Amino acid sequence: MLYFDHNATTPLLPEAREAWLEASERFIGNPSSPHRVGSRADMLLQTARVKLANFLGCDALDIVWTSGATESNNMILHHFAQTLARDAQVWISAIEHPCVLNAAKHYFGKRCRFIPVDLSGVINLDWLHERLPKAPPALVAIMAANNETGVLQPWQHVLEFCREHDVPFFCDAAQWLGKLPAGGLGTCDFVSGCAHKFGGPKGVGFLKVQGPLESMFFGGQQEEGRRAGTENVPGVAAMIAALEKHEHQLARHEHRMPETWRNQFEKRLRDNLPVTVVGQTEERLWNTVSVVMPEADCRQRWVVKMDRRGCAVSTGSACASGKEEPSHVLAAMGYSTAEAGRVLRFSSGWETTEADWHQLLEGVLEVAGQLERTTP
Repeated sequence: MLYFDHNATTPLLPEAREAWLEASERFIGNPSSPHRVGSRADMLLQTARVKLANFLGCDALDIVWTSGATESNNMILHHFAQTLARDAQVWISAIEHPCVLNAAKHYFGKRCRFIPVDLSGVINLDWLHERLPKAPPALVAIMAANNETGVLQPWQHVLEFCREHDVPFFCDAAQWLGKLPAGGLGTCDFVSGCAHKFGGPKGVGFLKVQGPLESMFFGGQQEEGRRAGTENVPGVAAMIAALEKHEHQLARHEHRMPETWRNQFEKRLRDNLPVTVVGQTEERLWNTVSVVMPEADCRQRWVVKMDRRGCAVSTGSACASGKEEPSHVLAAMGYSTAEAGRVLRFSSGWETTEADWHQLLEGVLEVAGQLERTTP
């Protein structure tokens, strides 16, 4: 099976697996326990905290270990819901991950305002520049890279603009980490990430936050009282091992060749089929291609056909469910329900080869031929 769904989750790296096994065997104590066994486990967490802080460019005390980006993102919005004035607004981009989007709607309702994006999937900076100085919100949240399209967002620019107007800035970096250098992300007021997006295990992540945080859970005083619950020591060790591996690869620019393979795939796909590459004019993650495929009977879902062909890809719409509701990302970009229902996302990993991209192209063209013959 060709696996082209790395933006959903990634295989566990050997380095992460080894780190997890070693930590599970050697650091068996509860990090909060006062004895030496517990202290050793706590020391591993502190060492990992320093390593992650060095990658991000922040203080080690700013790192809070969590169960993943979904928890981290909910924690931030919960915190602001507990601490802001009742009339305060939060602004988030219209293409945020559902765990940010839905949490913001839950906690702030009509006080949540959505920053629009253009047709290429980049937030509208003119909209932000015009409105923010007049009525600054209490928080701005913009992801680093979109999970569906791979389009990079100008988070550095927005961070500087927010700083000028004394507005806290929150960045979901789940898709950025492990694919692009982490350096500089730590300058954001709040940053979230999770291990399983870059070769670490599922169920572990982090939140970068300065100062106190209103905990979402009742329990112990772990993580300086910011997150109750015993930390996942083996998971943290594995996450840092995976990030270290990819940071070294990025420092050697090893992602340049996979990006070339991705671009070649796009060109050949456009040469052979009437497709539209979503966000093709913008900077994107080197591993991601989101494509509006040719028209076909929605009941013969592209992703199902590709799966039968031996290619694991993802779709931009749940059209087979009968709801035919487009993804909120594609809707925000101006795509119709019909177009969104034909979107496929191909997302590769570090271990994906040039031959894999060739096989994927063959699979897409074969399925396209099948659907063309069966579509009225």
